[in-house]
Amino acid sequence: MRIGILTGGGDCPGLNAAIRAVVKRGAAEHGCSIVGFRNGWQGVIDGDAVPLTRDDVSGILVHGGTMLGTARCHPHKVEGGMEAVKDTFDHEKLDGFICIGGDGTLKAAGKVSKALNVPVIGIPKTIDNDVVGTDAAIGFDTAVTVATEAIDRLHSTAESHNRVMVVELMGRHSGWIAVTAGVAGGADIILAPEEPFDINKIAKRIKHRHRYKNFSIVAVAEGAVPAEGSDWDGESTINARGNPIAGSIGAQVTHAIEDATGFATRLTVLGYTQRGGVPTAADRLLGTRMGVAAIDAMVAGETDKFTALQGEHIVLEPFSTMSGKTKWVPEEMLEAARGL
Repeated sequence: MRIGILTGGGDCPGLNAAIRAVVKRGAAEHGCSIVGFRNGWQGVIDGDAVPLTRDDVSGILVHGGTMLGTARCHPHKVEGGMEAVKDTFDHEKLDGFICIGGDGTLKAAGKVSKALNVPVIGIPKTIDNDVVGTDAAIGFDTAVTVATEAIDRLHSTAESHNRVMVVELMGRHSGWIAVTAGVAGGADIILAPEEPFDINKIAKRIKHRHRYKNFSIVAVAEGAVPAEGSDWDGESTINARGNPIAGSIGAQVTHAIEDATGFATRLTVLGYTQRGGVPTAADRLLGTRMGVAAIDAMVAGETDKFTALQGEHIVLEPFSTMSGKTKWVPEEMLEAARGL
């Protein structure tokens, strides 16, 4: 078999582990030829292909990002995009695609599979961990590790200067990073999209804490929003496309806390540092396991499905399981965050 592979959407640690696993497993166990496409679905549209051998992927396991490059491109949204994908598929004499990406990229994969009758297997990756159907996606563990370390480091500065430290973390629609890293790092207040906040209640909690502690750490997901009807005079933190404006909610929460409490309050926006750099052991392992499962599924004739971690096992889920849905942080985790 001759299989195409691509990475789409935002980069994250662990992508190279998945690419490596597909290439090495495909060649050694199934005798497959693997063709990589640069820059996601855009590379498929443009026919920008490169053959991948075991030598090509040697040593990439420890590297962050993706050796193939990536782009936010969805063929069904590009004029002539679907036709171009089919032309590339035929020209390269492919038997299927393995697509590594988040919600948008995998949704596009599902549309390609159905519209063109082309075999497609997906591998979920996103530091936001919001893909429905899988317990974890590639990149999440590394992002949480980076965010937790940042919160750990902020503790000493906050305590030394008697300050409130606000740290804004990625998470446009769900608060997985903020809640997980916030709990692991001992943040005193955690703000996630799942629970709109009241800034006055937050200020009250901080004032109460400062009766016995002279500092506080506030972890804020970039998609956090004030509760409807709450006393909030900040500007909108959502852009015209309906997405959070990076740095906006963190800055406004910082100013609001300082105004309401009188305590010196400072902001740290981690931004892209959360999805860059060396992948953790957990993300290397997850990427490898999902890559192996994806090429095995393709050879077995599966299609229109993605690999998913459920419990201790990698299974296959239909694209319909995750398409158009968001995996929210469960109430049990939110309750734990509140209680701490």
